[in-house]
Amino acid sequence: MGKGMRAGRKPKPAGGANMQKQMQAMQQMQAKMEALQEEINEMETTASSGGGAVSVKVNGKKELLEINLQPEVVDPDDIEMLQDLILTAVNEALRQMEEISNNEMNKLTGSLGLPAGIL
Repeated sequence: MGKGMRAGRKPKPAGGANMQKQMQAMQQMQAKMEALQEEINEMETTASSGGGAVSVKVNGKKELLEINLQPEVVDPDDIEMLQDLILTAVNEALRQMEEISNNEMNKLTGSLGLPAGIL
């Protein structure tokens, strides 16, 4: 017989009720994360380059929604500059949205004590 056990008594299952509480807490956290992700998907951010000559808008799904070009930036002899300005603006807008998304998720998951970016 194991140490501390009495004849005729079965050991209680380890953490049965506690496990249920943990599962419920995880399900609630998952629901909150899904709701937050929906909110993030609806967010939008705008970035520009070339002193505002090119501006773009992206959403939380990281989809490009708009590209706005000032007429003076459209030079048929310098297409490469326009391409660079567009790339710069798009990449900045996507970077901003990634930062917004991470910050919002970290607010929710920070209380879990997990390292940043793990979820």
